[in-house]
Parts: sequence; structure tokens; C-alpha cells
Amino acid sequence: MPTLVSSDLYTQVQQFYAHQMQALDEGRLEEYTQTFTKDGSFQHSPDIAPAVGRDAILEELRSFLKKYQDNPTQRRHFFNQMVLEPQQDGSIRSTVYALIVRVRPNERPEVWPSTVVHDVIEVTDGEILLRSRSVSYDQLV
Repeated sequence: MPTLVSSDLYTQVQQFYAHQMQALDEGRLEEYTQTFTKDGSFQHSPDIAPAVGRDAILEELRSFLKKYQDNPTQRRHFFNQMVLEPQQDGSIRSTVYALIVRVRPNERPEVWPSTVVHDVIEVTDGEILLRSRSVSYDQLV
């Protein structure tokens, strides 16, 4: 059985994810990038290299969202089945199932894609930041 984290830490990480995903879904990209360490990495698609550093993450998000500028789409990220595993270096490995619901005006919501989010979390003086995030897509396995 894996080492368990405290229920307080588990709850703090859930709240962190809730705030982080709401920032992303509401287009508050600068706020989202501040949830990463200064040298954090973000890879949201397996066919692109990770963006490293907050400025690069922000640019990657802006570039990705350009494809929706003429096709308004609201995305909602739902994280569940979170597993947190303490690491030797003091970080926490997080594995989360994520469903993304896409909604376009006057259309039915569409669940796409189904993913697994792999994070490395740093907790310093009660502040939670991501050292890295990579996302794998179930349809590509």
C-alpha cells in the first residue's frame, strides 16, 4: 500500500486544483501560470515539447487557445480519483483522472477528452506549486 498523505494536505491539494482549473476555464491564464514554480514545466499534449517556465507556459496556453477564437468554446476541467504519493525529495507525485467537458453555443455538452494528469507538487511554507505537469490522453493509448 502506498504511503498516505495527511487528510489536511489532501484537502489543500483538492482546493488548489479547484482554483487552478477555474482560473484556466475562465481564461485567467496569468493566474493559472502562477500555480507553477518559476521553472515549472507543462506538457498538455504528447506531440509537443514541454513549456518550461511561467512565461513559456503562458505563451503555450495563448497559442493553444487561438484555435478557439472564432469558435467560442467553454471548457470545464473535472479532476477526480486523485492519488498523492510523497517522494524522497519532499515533493508529492499526484495522479489525477480528468474529464474535459466542451460546450459550444446552442450545442449539447461533449465530454472530450478523457485524460490522466501527472503532476509533481512542491509545498513550501503552506504554498502549493506545480514543478511539472504532463497530460496523457486515453484515446492515444
